[in-house]
Amino acid sequence: MSLTCVFCNIISADEPAIRVFETETVLAFLDARPVSRGHTLVVPKRHATNLDGLENHEGAEMFRVGTLIAGALRRCDIAADGVNILVNDGRAAGQTVFHSHLHVVPRHSGDKAKFAAGLLARRAVELEEAGASIRSQL
Repeated sequence: MSLTCVFCNIISADEPAIRVFETETVLAFLDARPVSRGHTLVVPKRHATNLDGLENHEGAEMFRVGTLIAGALRRCDIAADGVNILVNDGRAAGQTVFHSHLHVVPRHSGDKAKFAAGLLARRAVELEEAGASIRSQL
């Protein structure tokens, strides 16, 4: 793990995060600057800068856990109508933290304007409550 990588520091518990779910291979935690309430990141525990640095089982586990989180976002009080699952892989694709990760972003019908504003604002809102709600459905 890299001491300068914020995600590695979260994995090692040297930096705080609202943890949602964990397996032997990946950790899911709330984005500190969410686009929408419940925006969750799924990261491999082993540092890999981008997708091609992942072992096949790590990438598969990232997406498996992402689908579990997506279901929980629909069932919990966030009550997502849909979910965006995305990976920004490389600087040209908008990656800003260079530890491979999957975004699981809850969406609601008719939220285009609010979603666009969330992309610009990216601020922490009710992280503890959102984390507890998601965990309750996993």
